Amino acid sequence: MEMKRAFVRTLSRSALAASLGLLAAFGARTEAAPGFIPVLINSSTIPANGDLNPYGVAFVPEGFPAGGAIAAGDVLVSNFNSNANIQGTGTTIVQLTPSGTLAPPGSAVTFFTSGLPGLSTALGVLRSGFVLVGNVPTTDGTFNTIGQGALQVIDSHGHLLQTWTDPVFLDGPWDLAIDDDGGAAHVFVSNVLNGTVSRLDVAAYSSSIKLVGKTTIATGYTHVPNAAAVVLGPTGLAFDEATDTLYVASTGDNAIYAVTNASHRTSAVNRGELVFADSHLRGPLALRFAPNGNLLTANGDAVNSDVLHPSEIVEFTKRGDFVREYNVDPSQGGAFGIDAVRDGDARFNYAVIDDVTNTLSVSRLPTE
Repeated sequence: MEMKRAFVRTLSRSALAASLGLLAAFGARTEAAPGFIPVLINSSTIPANGDLNPYGVAFVPEGFPAGGAIAAGDVLVSNFNSNANIQGTGTTIVQLTPSGTLAPPGSAVTFFTSGLPGLSTALGVLRSGFVLVGNVPTTDGTFNTIGQGALQVIDSHGHLLQTWTDPVFLDGPWDLAIDDDGGAAHVFVSNVLNGTVSRLDVAAYSSSIKLVGKTTIATGYTHVPNAAAVVLGPTGLAFDEATDTLYVASTGDNAIYAVTNASHRTSAVNRGELVFADSHLRGPLALRFAPNGNLLTANGDAVNSDVLHPSEIVEFTKRGDFVREYNVDPSQGGAFGIDAVRDGDARFNYAVIDDVTNTLSVSRLPTE
């Protein structure tokens, strides 16, 4: 990640802006008639305050209430670093409207500015109209000054409503997944500082949200300091409602686990069932279901790194069979946040972060 921070300062803003403009032109043509060029948008994630190192990414789901600053189909991105590029000090969530204007560096639209620094991959949106974001702060970018963090609740206008803290259930909220039933939801949170996964049960109303239960459902994941990534621990989560199974990407263990009975479990399992741990994994971070039902994880290159396979997104089945992989950047440490929409007919259904270039790619991929 040190190499990543050095690289970002060498980017030519004018060149990137020009390339984004070209992509915008191509994107406009795909609306007129079917074509060969994929439906794809690349945009900077750097807002006016200069925050860097995008971590979390989340689509605003179908059915999200209208009238706010964000709408269904928008994409949100949380920044982990400030403009000084110190890890754990970023404070912004930016938004991209895929059908709107692309953002050159420094002009990404800010949806929310947090009073708590170090916004993590724990970013999600409830259909009832609320955004959730976790933070894992530092003061100098090292594990020596890392803080417990919290989970913040934000309304659709970008206003902070609540801040949830807990030394057990929210001990370094690093990523999250949501089982969303509208008026009620289960929010699964991976805790990078104690190596656990929590389930937060919430009730959502038209203008408020209430935390009604907290349960630790999995423990035992490796969690250790790391010079480049600050800390390694359980990260990406993906929930399969059909089987009530939560999949967990454990970065330090370099493996994917499955926790059964996730939405109803009253006691914790030790990691869960091992699903996928072959040589294609290199410190898996974010984890999501693809529109075709397979799982996607982002290799952060902190474990089992290989310069010939940098910054990869890996696709595999729920049975643990490898499907394919591709890299989002030629440098290591670029792959982090990913999100995908499994249902509906939205034009864009796949989003992926490139930490090296501070950019977001949003595209439409086949659902089968």
